Amino acid sequence: MVQVKICGLMNKEAIQTAADAGTDFIGFVFAKSKREVTVEQAKELASYVPSHVKKVGVFVNEERAVIEEIVQTVGLDYVQLHGDETPEFVNQLPFPVIKAFQVRSEKDLEQLESYHCDYYLLDSPAGKYRGGNGEAFDWNLAKTFNFLNKKVLLAGGLTPENVAQAVQEVVPAGVDVSSGVETDGEKDIEKIKQFILAAKKGEN
Repeated sequence: MVQVKICGLMNKEAIQTAADAGTDFIGFVFAKSKREVTVEQAKELASYVPSHVKKVGVFVNEERAVIEEIVQTVGLDYVQLHGDETPEFVNQLPFPVIKAFQVRSEKDLEQLESYHCDYYLLDSPAGKYRGGNGEAFDWNLAKTFNFLNKKVLLAGGLTPENVAQAVQEVVPAGVDVSSGVETDGEKDIEKIKQFILAAKKGEN
């Protein structure tokens, strides 16, 4: 069953909608972004996340001590790293890790071999901020690459309209969306429902 991660959630209604619709992960952004939340906000929002849904904190080139403190305070299940973190840095973290990679060419995918983590998030090249620029990379790169059973999450430019196709073509372990379920920069309840439904249907 393909897993779905809805990222950049900032209010109770969006979290409950995503959880009710069957999301597997909910992401809180602690890096510079229009979706950035404070530790206090995230702690409150995390209280609305059911126990079967995993809470993910998104960080960019953050210090290990800061990450550890936020994980404990908020009660995060996963840490998602969107910066230039090294394999050594990832290995030092005592939590499940999702490492993001910006995919421009097959050479970018070759980096995955050096990293040992729970999920490998393939994203399009960064816009103003790391991640979340709403554009897809060339899925053909991922379709032909041998990931050696590494668990891949597909991100970048996914929407309720194209996620089923992405799941069928790339066959990722999961999909990750943020701007693709927004209207005018705000999370859209209907789009969240449609995205999760389409992603789960995509593998049929």
